[in-house]
Parts: sequence; C-alpha cells; structure tokens
Amino acid sequence: MGRSSGQDAHEPLLGFQFRVEVSGKTQCVGYFTEISGVGSENEIVEHKAVVDGKEIIQKIPGRLKWSDVTLKRGITQDMSFWEWRQLVIDGKVGDARASVSIVMLDRDYNDVSRWEFTRAWPSKLSGPTFKSDSNELGVEELAIVHEGMTRKK
Repeated sequence: MGRSSGQDAHEPLLGFQFRVEVSGKTQCVGYFTEISGVGSENEIVEHKAVVDGKEIIQKIPGRLKWSDVTLKRGITQDMSFWEWRQLVIDGKVGDARASVSIVMLDRDYNDVSRWEFTRAWPSKLSGPTFKSDSNELGVEELAIVHEGMTRKK
C-alpha cells in the first residue's frame, strides 16, 4: 500500500534527506554530508561443549555494544555543536547528555524513519582541514556516544 507521498512502503529510502535533533541543544536540517555508525553489536562468547559425543563450540551473545555515531557537515556559522561539546570539555557531562534523533525524510520531506539515541553526548568534534590549493567544502565532524538506540519507524 502506498503512502500519501506516493512512495511505496517497501521502496528503499534515499539516504541524503535527513535531519538531526538534539533535545534542548540544537536542530540542524539538511547540512550533513554523512552520518555513520548507526547500529549495535554483541560480543561473541565461544563456549566449548560436548553434544552427542562430539566437541563443538557454541557461540553465545555476550555484552551489547552501541556504535559511536559520526556526523559530518559543511562548516557553517552555527556554533551549537561547539557549544554542546564545550559542556563536556568543562566537565559538565550530565548537562551535555541529551536525547538525539536522526530522522530520515521522503522525497516530500515527510518523516519516514527515526532512530533515537539515549543519554548521548559529544565525545569528539573536529574542524575542517585547511589547504590553500583546494576548493573543497570545509567539513566538521562530530562523534556522539550514547547508552542505547531504538528505531521508531
């Protein structure tokens, strides 16, 4: 069944239309060139066992790990990420912790998919690389760590 935007529910979404929301800190729309690290994994615990007289190695899920999320965007005059990162630098990690959402948009700019991250804070922020012989876009990179992720849509 199609959506109101005319897009089929099973049609893959375009990966270049998205926004990031940081509760109480900032909202930036459309300026990001890349977001990576959305995911989780379990450590693998190998357990030796004997089953029906044969030695086997069972693989059991171990501790859950959340990937760090990395955002890249063309540098602008917006200082909100730098101000958010400054809270951590100043030792105010409790104040820096926030709910973060990455929202994917369809072709008509409607929200179609959402990933939410809990107790997130910026662990790294870097500015652009400066080269006098380049005409490339200046890119800043923000790494966000968190304590859990869910996909809502």
